[in-house]
Amino acid sequence: MAIHSSILAWKTPWTEEPVSDLQEEGKNAINLPMCPAPVEVHPEDSLLEENEERTVIDPTSRDDPRFKELVKALIDWINGVLVEERIIVKQLEEDLYDGQVLQKLLEKLADCKLNVAEVTQSEIGQKQKLQTVLEAVQELLRPHSRPLQWTVDSIHGKNLVAILHLLVALAMHFRAPIHLPEHVSVQVVVVRKREGLLHSSHVTEELTTTTEMMMGRFERDAFDTLFDHAPDKLSVVKKSLITFVNKHLNKLNLEVTELETQFADGVYLVLLMGLLEDYFVPLHNFYLTPDSFDQKVHNVSFAFELMLDGGLKKPKARPEDVVNLDLKSTLRVLYNLFTKYKHLE
Repeated sequence: MAIHSSILAWKTPWTEEPVSDLQEEGKNAINLPMCPAPVEVHPEDSLLEENEERTVIDPTSRDDPRFKELVKALIDWINGVLVEERIIVKQLEEDLYDGQVLQKLLEKLADCKLNVAEVTQSEIGQKQKLQTVLEAVQELLRPHSRPLQWTVDSIHGKNLVAILHLLVALAMHFRAPIHLPEHVSVQVVVVRKREGLLHSSHVTEELTTTTEMMMGRFERDAFDTLFDHAPDKLSVVKKSLITFVNKHLNKLNLEVTELETQFADGVYLVLLMGLLEDYFVPLHNFYLTPDSFDQKVHNVSFAFELMLDGGLKKPKARPEDVVNLDLKSTLRVLYNLFTKYKHLE
């Protein structure tokens, strides 16, 4: 939410006033007495086209230890993923804006190949590559229905806030083995030109929330204790759950012997919910033979929606965890079903 805004008259293109003076006026539009701290603005950030917008992170936010920790964690993660490509990222906005590194990162994480030119020097070519990359990202993140906080223009314009939003979303989706600091927010100066006037405002951008919300982790429960302190009882729990699910899946001539693998594509979860709630699930609502990670995530996410419709609480596990064969997550989901439906015949 903006905490203050200002308007400054902008010189028309045909004015003879020196460019340096125009740049100074652009800086003054941002460096007002009401600003909590002076903000250094590059000349290109103040010479805007009509309706163009630029953002600058407040220096105080850049110096925040948690912001620095977030940036470092993401850079280290990217470099770790792309180590075989011999790509080394040092500065996010300078190294990611043209789409080259983002292309390689997404291809590596999603195990796919994007149909883009390998090297593009022109601005048009770079934006076309970015468009393809970001469309692929949107397709990946679609099951989560999160609003996208980046665009081709913002990434190509070296908008660090947009780049960080994108990387945090990718890190969450692919369960990056990194620690993302919680509650990282930055103060951002937004400058926009409308009808020849510069409008500047301060907004707060939330880059990360809690670990639970970002990575799908929740407070420790009985399954954490079971795995950590009573692994010998794990087989007993698994046997009970297998007996429960087979009691119902056998009606469709289906049988489960391995919980962690046979529920990973979401098909059995969807069919089980239909059996437990006594309805037929239309086949067009899910993939009966999923052959990709995204299709499996779709199935598990759909099963979770059916659970919510059936009056169950939202599962603590993420769909991606179940698809990634995380046994603890699968057990949590099945145990929730067991506790509600164990008395059904």
